[in-house]
Amino acid sequence: MVGSAIVRSLLRSNYRNLVLRTRDELDLTDNEAVRHFFDEERPAYVFIAAARVGGILANFRYPVEFLSDNIRINNNLITAAKDFNAEKLLFMGSSCIYPKFAAQPIKENALLTGPLEPTNEGYALAKIAGIRLCQYMMSEYGKRFISVMPTNLYGPNDNYDLDSGHVLPAMIRRFHSARVAHAPTVTLWGSGAPMREMMHADDLADACLFLMNHYEEYDHINAGTGEDMTIRELARIVQHVVGFEGETIWDTSKPDGTPRKVMDVTRIQALGWHHTIDLEEGIRRVYNEVDKTGWAAA
Repeated sequence: MVGSAIVRSLLRSNYRNLVLRTRDELDLTDNEAVRHFFDEERPAYVFIAAARVGGILANFRYPVEFLSDNIRINNNLITAAKDFNAEKLLFMGSSCIYPKFAAQPIKENALLTGPLEPTNEGYALAKIAGIRLCQYMMSEYGKRFISVMPTNLYGPNDNYDLDSGHVLPAMIRRFHSARVAHAPTVTLWGSGAPMREMMHADDLADACLFLMNHYEEYDHINAGTGEDMTIRELARIVQHVVGFEGETIWDTSKPDGTPRKVMDVTRIQALGWHHTIDLEEGIRRVYNEVDKTGWAAA
């Protein structure tokens, strides 16, 4: 999702010399393959959007894979970029790097000040290691390796799998499937009380390009909207966009995750970047664009 959004942003800005590989073409957990790619292509500017990602259920079930695969991806790419003299690198982390009970909105200096959310700790630890590796590359080798921490994302090419997808695409699929099946209810995980910030992937892509051109600091930087709402409020927006007229049931036996997570975006806004895509309009766009073929009833 994010990688394709970055490509769209680069093309809109008239960048044409893009070096791209799909997951099938290059296994980023394979260090030898990654080094061969860097040796052959010698990319000047590197955006690391690749990661093993998933929602609460996938993170909870597969912590080993989320920790080990993401550490391998980060280490392979960042080290190869250093060894083959990339001019600049942008590493993409996640808002889950911050403590579960961090003061809100979350400032960048909240990193490593408290315990992480247990349900996605493995993923968060890998991302924290990636941030630190970029910082160490800067301090030890003088490399221009920066890190951005995006908020929760949605957009084209999102993962709509009900087991491994994040909250928003899973909601879209459940409400759509229920509408098509004329189901009277939709069941969603948790209480609906946690608060979340959502940003369209195209906004993040524009932020990444902006930072690649304008940001050189050692510290990581947040990218988000600075606006949040409860999961219940988000569900009402999705329900309205999809056109489902039944009842929403909240399964409180399932985990809520972090109670609130909204990014402090003071620093990136001070540099001159702001998001542009309204949440309801963004959800409408992705719902109208997504291929719903094969979606079973929720």
